[in-house]
Amino acid sequence: MFFDKQRRSEHKEQMWQKKQSHKKSYRLSPFAEGGSALAEEAVTKTIDTSSAAESSRSSNTSAPSMKFGTAGSANYRPAHEQKAIWKQKSYETTGTKEVEVGKATISQTEVGNMGNGTQMVSEGKSSSDLSKLFKGKILENFAVDNSTYLLAQIRATFYPKFENEKSDQEVRMRMIETVSKGLATLEVSLKHSGSLFMYAGHAGGAYAKNSYGNIYTAVGVFVLGRTFLEAWGARASKKQAEFNEFLERNRMCISMELVTAVLGDHGQRPQEDYVVVTAVTELGEGKPKFYSTPDIIAFCRKWRLPTNHVWLFSTRKSVTSFFAVNDALCEEGTATPVCKALDVVADVSVPGSKDHIKVQGEILEGLVARIVSHESPNHMEQVLRDYPSPPLEGADQDWGPSLREICAANRSDEKQQIKALLLSVGSSFCPNYLDWFGDEAAEVHTRTADRSVLSKFLQAHPSDYSTSKLQEMIRLMREKRFPAAFKFYYNFQKADSISSNDLLLKMVIHVHSDSAFRRYQKEMRYKPELWPLYRGFFVDVNLFKASKEKVAEIARNSGCVVKDVSETNGTQNQDGLADEDANLMIKLKFLPYKLRTFLIRNGLTALFEKGPSSYATYYRRAKYITNKYKHKKLSSTLYLSEAEPFLEQYAKHSPENQSLIGSAGDIVRAEDFLAIIEGGRDEEGDIERETPSSPDPSVKDTVPKSEGLIVFFPGIPGCAKSALCKEIKSAPGGLGDDRPVLSMMGDLIKGKYWRLVADERRKKPYSIMLADKNAPNEDVWRQIEDMCRTTTASAVPVVPDCEGTETNPFSLDALAVFIFRVLNRNNHPGNLDKSNPRAGSILLMFYHLYEGKSRAEFETELIERFGYLVKMPLLKTDRSPLPDSMKSILEEGINLYKLHTNRYKFDSSKGDYARDWATWERKLREVMLGNAEYLNSIQVPFEYAVKQVLEQLRAMAKGDYRTQSTKKKIGPVIFAAVNLPVEEIHDLLGNLAQSNPMVEAFIKDKNPENSLKKAHMTLAHKKSHGIIEVCKYAQFAQKHVPVEITALLYSDKLAALEAHPGSVGGEKVTAKNTWPHVTLWTAEGIGAKEANTLPQLLLEGKATRIEINPPATVVGTVQLY
Repeated sequence: MFFDKQRRSEHKEQMWQKKQSHKKSYRLSPFAEGGSALAEEAVTKTIDTSSAAESSRSSNTSAPSMKFGTAGSANYRPAHEQKAIWKQKSYETTGTKEVEVGKATISQTEVGNMGNGTQMVSEGKSSSDLSKLFKGKILENFAVDNSTYLLAQIRATFYPKFENEKSDQEVRMRMIETVSKGLATLEVSLKHSGSLFMYAGHAGGAYAKNSYGNIYTAVGVFVLGRTFLEAWGARASKKQAEFNEFLERNRMCISMELVTAVLGDHGQRPQEDYVVVTAVTELGEGKPKFYSTPDIIAFCRKWRLPTNHVWLFSTRKSVTSFFAVNDALCEEGTATPVCKALDVVADVSVPGSKDHIKVQGEILEGLVARIVSHESPNHMEQVLRDYPSPPLEGADQDWGPSLREICAANRSDEKQQIKALLLSVGSSFCPNYLDWFGDEAAEVHTRTADRSVLSKFLQAHPSDYSTSKLQEMIRLMREKRFPAAFKFYYNFQKADSISSNDLLLKMVIHVHSDSAFRRYQKEMRYKPELWPLYRGFFVDVNLFKASKEKVAEIARNSGCVVKDVSETNGTQNQDGLADEDANLMIKLKFLPYKLRTFLIRNGLTALFEKGPSSYATYYRRAKYITNKYKHKKLSSTLYLSEAEPFLEQYAKHSPENQSLIGSAGDIVRAEDFLAIIEGGRDEEGDIERETPSSPDPSVKDTVPKSEGLIVFFPGIPGCAKSALCKEIKSAPGGLGDDRPVLSMMGDLIKGKYWRLVADERRKKPYSIMLADKNAPNEDVWRQIEDMCRTTTASAVPVVPDCEGTETNPFSLDALAVFIFRVLNRNNHPGNLDKSNPRAGSILLMFYHLYEGKSRAEFETELIERFGYLVKMPLLKTDRSPLPDSMKSILEEGINLYKLHTNRYKFDSSKGDYARDWATWERKLREVMLGNAEYLNSIQVPFEYAVKQVLEQLRAMAKGDYRTQSTKKKIGPVIFAAVNLPVEEIHDLLGNLAQSNPMVEAFIKDKNPENSLKKAHMTLAHKKSHGIIEVCKYAQFAQKHVPVEITALLYSDKLAALEAHPGSVGGEKVTAKNTWPHVTLWTAEGIGAKEANTLPQLLLEGKATRIEINPPATVVGTVQLY
């Protein structure tokens, strides 16, 4: 479909490639049908959060939430319509009060005295009543009994974090296959470099990734409020209030990428501060419902909110071309060439309302590709037709101080900046500041609730289906000990509704590690009825005492709710895709961004502590930075102040340097307006301030002989580490060099072991240290990394070799061997032997320290951290399976351990389970003794294990051991070609030589059988034809194509076969080369590309042409190189 040129030029409208007509009609989201009435409603000057809270509470505890798009009354009229007075160099804040801004500063007196808007919140409870209530320990006094019920509703959330089980290459192939079969469309969007910001209306709350009520959310509210001013002009106040009311009434949340220069550096400081909407979510009933991208665009155009740039790929040709474009640009991709290339190869391109190049800059973080409905292009077509790009009524007006100016004028502390920002937003969008400062009038400032809330949350009766699913999720996460925190806060927006029997709170589910998402996904495979674990997870919580009548009402309603929700939230995908395909997603990042963010920013600590040697790639310029700052530590949040000038100078050295680092020199100074972030919080979790990662293994190719070596053991007691250390230390010749071998046994060391090891390393920096102590978790690994960095050493983990399970790197039969060995020990220095009545439970404790990582994840992390991994043989490969009695006793112990640790800090001699542990320990010994012959038979001989470990360690000590890598590298695409079987080319030349004396004479001294190892015909080259032309051949990649050989051309320095590619699947493969050919030979010093000149040399009489008649046909394979 084509749009007229005028619309395209005025609004930078979507671009379409010609597609066949579709007759199917699409029903848009409810807001598109019923939301227009809301847009015409007027709203009150201030939102009465007291009645809103009461209404929400009433509806939540008695009936299902109001369905989206059905609320509101056509007869509703505003009590007062706020009027705006727009003046040059001034802006309105609350009511009719104006604040003069003059030189872009805010009166400190007014900021300090502005209050928190509590007077606008509640008429139902006096400040003194609230003060007494909160000071009366209402949570401590709230006891859970049979009348206690819980209503939990998700208030804000972002998409679940899906971790692909397969490699990126496998995911790509699956995406291509799914699109090629017509089952789905690939959707690609830009990844802006910012922070996650979620907004659910003023009363619903503003949220960052893992927190709320801080500088992140204050900045988000300001930028979103300013977006409404630029979009709606004089009508902005009215639209802001309408938008708040709309989100709160329909229980919706919008998620955005918040891009600013005041919250710390990413890949490039943005030219402007802005938001881009990335998700729109309905939270009314059941699981959150996320809008499709076409519906997001419709929603955003209705409210004039910024949208992202989106491309759709619905054919094999387009989707393969997309991945080829990414591969071609992955090492030098910036916004302009990436967007231009995708515009050409995509089936549909919808430009964002914010131009990345203008608002953020050329440095592009990456792309996000995901599988969506095969009907998405048609749905998008209808949305773009029904919702044209809206005008921006206030884009050219002066709205007062900018975000950066406000932050610059209020740099005393974080609280000062928050107040200044919220004051600037105005009362129509931010009527009060309760989420940030509590209820100051009631002298209630702390938002944090008592830690006992979580147990009350899990013990209370669920009042609806959604609540029961949230309880189920949290129980599972606690039972499996996922790295996550559940934090509760008072909900001050509903403070006047709180009583001693009715508690209103907010819960934040803060996932500390991505491993939790991977582990949760595995649980969902076994329990598909589980709700997903979302990123950015905030829940409204209502704990209340229910009367008998209320209990009966809840019982009546719960059956209907469960039925309705289960019917609408089944596991079958509506597009007919398997769940694993529906969730396919891949993030593709570009090297210029990664260099800046990960190599420079995240490595600043190493640079300033260890010096320029940490930056081998940038050693010439790194010294300039450290000298300038006199070796003071430079904040990661401001790293671009020094990186940009350095990168600019680096780029000037050569075109290759310029391509490597992308854009440089366009610096935005941020020192004076950076937001104050107390406590050094990092909301996105991608800044490594205190413990930067170890050097990239790909840089560190061998173990340097000029530094020390630390050998450590991520294992379990009984893995034979002490015996191995003795053998290594006493081995003739040590590890093959003159470095002394030291050993420190953890069971004999008093004090902090790793600190003492570090002290010993400093005394003898070139020694080989055998750290004879179990190193079971990431905390210990980080200490070892720090030790390597501060004492100039490499570290080598030695691990017992076994298969592992899906959630633990050690298998049950390995655990059985470890326990068996411990129970056969006598007089162990650490008292962990057969005389210890808790020996079995102690080993279970060590076993669970590794819980959550599969064997592959365990080994991958160690290799990525340290670059090396030594495997100590443990079990015979031809062993018989673990006997049922042993499997049963181990599983019984594991279950008992989980029961115990869910209630107590682990000590098997204490608590309600002490007697159970004693019984289990006795049975364990009986089973182990009864299977002693089996356990001895499945172990490899210890002498063999020692020999294997010594060989690997000696190779490392000599510098002969190459760094291991777990990542398959995909290089950039340079050219497309047809790869031909060289044997057939040899045969063709042999036949020509037999039939033509001239050919025989020419190739006689060329020896083609030895000199010609590979043969290909170039179709297009990046330098000659452009990356887009190269990528168009991606649709033919790995496909067989016949190539017709018609002539041999040669001169005194060159020889090539004239070639013409045929068709693949009925589609002609056309080479972009003017003269398609297969280069056979070039004289010394002559490049292969010079073979392109043979036709011209023929015209000049400097070359010879030998016809091949009839032409020979050779079948080759299309490849991207």
